[in-house]
Amino acid sequence: MSFDVHKARADFPVLEREVNGKPLIYLDSGASAQKPRQVIDAMSGVMRTSYANVHRGLHTLANETTDAYEQARESVRRFINAPSVNEVVFTKGATEAINLVASSYGLGLKTGDQIVISEMEHHANIIPWHFLRERLGVTLKFIPVLDDGRLDMDAYRALLGPRTKMVAVTHMSNVLGTINPVDEIIAAAHAVGAPVLLDGAQAIVHGAVDVQALDVDFYVFSGHKLYGPTGIGVLYGKAERLAELPPYQGGGEMIGSVSMDRITYADPPHRFEAGTPAIVEAIGLGAAIDWLEQFDRAAIARHEHALYERVKTGLSGANWLTEIGTAPGKGAIFSFTVAGAHAHDVAQILDRYGVAVRAGTHCAEPLMSRFGLTSSARASFALYNTLEEADSFVDALIKAQGFFA
Repeated sequence: MSFDVHKARADFPVLEREVNGKPLIYLDSGASAQKPRQVIDAMSGVMRTSYANVHRGLHTLANETTDAYEQARESVRRFINAPSVNEVVFTKGATEAINLVASSYGLGLKTGDQIVISEMEHHANIIPWHFLRERLGVTLKFIPVLDDGRLDMDAYRALLGPRTKMVAVTHMSNVLGTINPVDEIIAAAHAVGAPVLLDGAQAIVHGAVDVQALDVDFYVFSGHKLYGPTGIGVLYGKAERLAELPPYQGGGEMIGSVSMDRITYADPPHRFEAGTPAIVEAIGLGAAIDWLEQFDRAAIARHEHALYERVKTGLSGANWLTEIGTAPGKGAIFSFTVAGAHAHDVAQILDRYGVAVRAGTHCAEPLMSRFGLTSSARASFALYNTLEEADSFVDALIKAQGFFA
């Protein structure tokens, strides 16, 4: 099945605008993707016609909004093939989802227990585990990254042992584009009795995710990278894992009962959704998933890979450019440095040509240190980018390099 990029692109109003007198070429989707009008309309529609708080009222608006909110949960369940909606927890984003697991699961850890993460993790999948190191004496073990951006799997297996209490790694690197061998990672962790958390914020955008096939214990992702709104994310957890976790926050909705001398807690997922949730944002995420499911995910992946290859080919003779991350089968992310130029300056000059890229450490300072860098620039491709835009990016980057030659 083919993918019609122009049909998909027509759903994004922002792509019709210009930047600095040039057509917008948005290559920063790895940070946050643009939103189709179907998401915009779903969110504005609920606020215009039926907004009310969820799970608390018996009037018509409350029932309508609750139904829409819970239908979004069902859309997520279907999208990742979770067995039950009760295994889908709404959070503020992937960051909060990881913090939830680290905080709640961490209550059962003690000095000397080990958490295995990797050198390529986003700060969101490093800092919550550092909290446990600081507060409980837990030890962090880092899987090394090879020169091409792959994880050193032999080193990973050597790190595992009876003290390993959690393995938390990214499914796809936000800097390198590396798609990690998560089947092997999960199987090896389970062999020593350790659960696995996968940060799927990047991977879920670029390919289908089946949590049952993966046999993963926890899977997290954010709405805003998946063509949905900010302020909403998902924690998938196996039913037995969520049942073991104490609440992360206290407030309305997460309780069974409250009295002067005791409380009982609701079952998952509501145990982890204290207070008024991100109602409109959850509905927006559901709309984004429903919109995305009209396309063949494999065809999208082929299209995005063609964009990446187009850029690689266009810059193949550029001896002033170094690509960061060349692992086989990587996703559609092109991170790079330009000789004699700071990444921030490169990004600002590209902006003059209407090209939006990311620059900095990408919230991955250990990875930057691994490659001896203080910053890099990153072009991240999405389903709405075209081959013509890839060519324009190459042309703009060549022109930008002229400022530093």
